[in-house]
Amino acid sequence: MHGSVNHTTSVLKTCHTETIPMVRPRLDVLSFPEDFLFERYRFSLQSITYIHTLLHPYITNLTRRGRALTSEQILCMALRFFANGSFLYNTGDAEHVSKATVCRAVRKVCLALKQFLQVFVKFPGHKPVRAVKEEFHRIAGFPNVIGCIDGTHIPIIAPSQNEADYVNRKSIHSINVQIICDAAHIITNVEAKWPGSVHDSRIYRESSLSNRMGQGEIDGLLLGDRGYPCQPTLITPYPEPEPGPQQHFNVAHNRTRSRVEMTIGLLKSRFQCLRHLRVTPERACDIIVACVVLHNIAIIRGEQHPALQIQDPEEDLIHHGDFQDGRVVRDLICRNVFGH
Repeated sequence: MHGSVNHTTSVLKTCHTETIPMVRPRLDVLSFPEDFLFERYRFSLQSITYIHTLLHPYITNLTRRGRALTSEQILCMALRFFANGSFLYNTGDAEHVSKATVCRAVRKVCLALKQFLQVFVKFPGHKPVRAVKEEFHRIAGFPNVIGCIDGTHIPIIAPSQNEADYVNRKSIHSINVQIICDAAHIITNVEAKWPGSVHDSRIYRESSLSNRMGQGEIDGLLLGDRGYPCQPTLITPYPEPEPGPQQHFNVAHNRTRSRVEMTIGLLKSRFQCLRHLRVTPERACDIIVACVVLHNIAIIRGEQHPALQIQDPEEDLIHHGDFQDGRVVRDLICRNVFGH
């Protein structure tokens, strides 16, 4: 990335058509050692092959004219962009192709992975609900939990339309992404469509999952931070816990809910492109969804974790009034579980 700062603004957004002369043969990336593959692509050879088998029908080039890319090259180019977060022309240079070619590869793979969103991201998970609750209960004794929820901001460049909507409370342009996970760091729900100025609580309130939970369609509780109002199915900590049961409740709540902070940390560590997406909001949302699908594939297949970068909690500073019936449920759990 040395000497590249002045050329970074036109990356995916514009997809310039200039080419880099192909004076070197293209790399046979899958012949490299496993540690190299993980560093570059965040996956083992076996998992890259698995992902390629899934996506091949969606990303293969219809023509084989000239030096058309193979579907393996298209996939590896996109994986490298997701993993390293490097500017596109650097990614392109490493794979010996043009920036425009990398742009098209990333787009093609994003749209292909989007086809698998409902397959790999399912609430409350692929396991039986009882098993999901048991795994959460083993963390700190908190009962009936089927997911932990949080919002996380993915920085983007200032968009040309509705720019002010994307400015978050840290004065950064971003997409605010809702993440719900299980106890094994699998993401079971993602909402990646809201500008950075929108609060976590509104994103949840307007989600279809909120309606399903409110209507009792799914039996269980979500745990969230104080950025959400306490509701019968979304339990938040006591704002000012009294010594004894309320403090025990908050400790167990915090230990359990930390799974979502760790899950978000893993997602961003594995896919460093999410540190700052230099693309339009629409493209950013597609990249975020693609990374979530890949994250779940990595967890399910037992891929090694990258070095974890846990950021400061992004708790929404606006504390919303708790619902009366939410406080009743919280008090019941506190008394019956943590009051002994």
